[in-house]
Amino acid sequence: MRKPIEAARVAVAVVLLVWQAAAFGQSASDLIRAHVEELRVGGRLETLGQPIASRAVLPRVYENREFEPAWENLRRVDELLEMIDQSYFEGLDPSDYHAAALHSFRATVTDLGALTADDRAAFDILLTDSIIRLGYHLRFGKVDPSALDPNWNQSRALVGEDAAVTIQKAIASQSLHEFAARVIPRVFLYDRFKAALAQYRAIEASGGWRSVPAGQTLKAGISDERVPTLAARLAVTGDLPTPAAPYGTLYDEPLAAAVQRFQSRHGLAADGAAGPATLAALNVPVATRIDQIRVSLERAREVFYDPESEFLVVNVAGFQLYHVRRGEILWRTRVQVGQPYRQTPIFRAEMTYLVVNPTWTVPPTVFRNDILPAVRRNPAYLASRQIDAFDSRGAAVDPATVDWSGRNPPFRLVQRPGPNNALGRIKFMFPNEHAVYLHDTPSRDLFARDSRAFSSGCIRVENPLELAEQLLGERGRTRVENLIASGRTETVFLNKPMTVMLLYWTAEVDAAGKVSFFSDVYQRDAAVIAALEEPFRAPPTL
Repeated sequence: MRKPIEAARVAVAVVLLVWQAAAFGQSASDLIRAHVEELRVGGRLETLGQPIASRAVLPRVYENREFEPAWENLRRVDELLEMIDQSYFEGLDPSDYHAAALHSFRATVTDLGALTADDRAAFDILLTDSIIRLGYHLRFGKVDPSALDPNWNQSRALVGEDAAVTIQKAIASQSLHEFAARVIPRVFLYDRFKAALAQYRAIEASGGWRSVPAGQTLKAGISDERVPTLAARLAVTGDLPTPAAPYGTLYDEPLAAAVQRFQSRHGLAADGAAGPATLAALNVPVATRIDQIRVSLERAREVFYDPESEFLVVNVAGFQLYHVRRGEILWRTRVQVGQPYRQTPIFRAEMTYLVVNPTWTVPPTVFRNDILPAVRRNPAYLASRQIDAFDSRGAAVDPATVDWSGRNPPFRLVQRPGPNNALGRIKFMFPNEHAVYLHDTPSRDLFARDSRAFSSGCIRVENPLELAEQLLGERGRTRVENLIASGRTETVFLNKPMTVMLLYWTAEVDAAGKVSFFSDVYQRDAAVIAALEEPFRAPPTL
């Protein structure tokens, strides 16, 4: 117990030093030093009634400055306050950055030099803590993704520069806005999400939209008393041009076309008929859509900060694969992802090669959940799927001699290459601990489904040859096609690794500002929203 008691005594001594410094007319620099020592020793500090969160970066900022105040003019203070207020438009909460306390104190200040040393020190420290908090959230996001997902493997640290140096440069810069834009660059999606957030908050401020009552499926040519409500609902989100006069009860072709536009934005079959699934999507409250956009902004802060990068990104929730380069989507295709009870993990890796005419080694979980029950029902199942069994020495095993009562196979099950192989004709490899990759599939009909969570965790690609062309060029695609025709299993290496990010976004915005929303198939958004609403928590590095 001696160490905690000694630490408490030291902390009390430091607090007394702060009081004495104020009482005996010492400078703001002396008071800042005493406050920093209090934070270093006691691990906590409060100024102007606000807790200081930064226990690592803030002390280094002032130690580098020999404890001189960092904020030298009110213009820079006002610029920070403006950025704090604008954090609301980033989907963040200005209260996380001492907004009320700073605005209240700033309203009493006409000249920083006229403040008492005590007030100057307290105000300066609170401003610095605020910019550290805000800068961290803008750069990395508020939510710690690794706390919500153990598979998360992307960095949340500045590379190549001490954070305290970066903060000092920001405070000393000609413009905080310009500095932030330079050191926290954004790819195209981020600004689109910001615009979408403003759009849907404006809809909410105007009263949102009315729910469309349940009933028979609405189709072109029929009359229904719900049609005026449906038309008004579609006009709110721009799917239907605002009519000159209120709609009657006829469900006409323009209204059906508007429903199609809405359906295409919500991952639904765009048939123009307003059935149960379409009505359910129409009736999702605007507040929920705002939350989806806020979550998407947060996830963008976590991963998209290098506008020069080139990568493949799978949006698991949207069942889409994109090839992105310098802020432009070069190509996209539909994918199938893991079922809710076999979720595709969210992580980042480097693709280095692809395999043409691959074999497929059955994973243990697939054996237990899928293969074993099928074999017990039909002893000829393995032969019908061209699956062979091999013992630990690689010798073939006759399935007819196997006792299938166990839960784990005493051998390897390998499916031969061919059009019916579970991996199709190509698999795209980015080595990872999850044994997850992109691949072709013989289950082509499933790409037409609205929801495409069918796999055991890997990502099935609708247009694998087009993906091969994106990675290898036209000549590379031709080579792959020739290898497929040959039937040989071959490995084809990429000229350089390609970053692959498996992400989870339930909202998307195109270049025209059209917002699309997807079902939260893995039920992940609620945890992010809850974390965004929590009070500020400082990570250890802050």
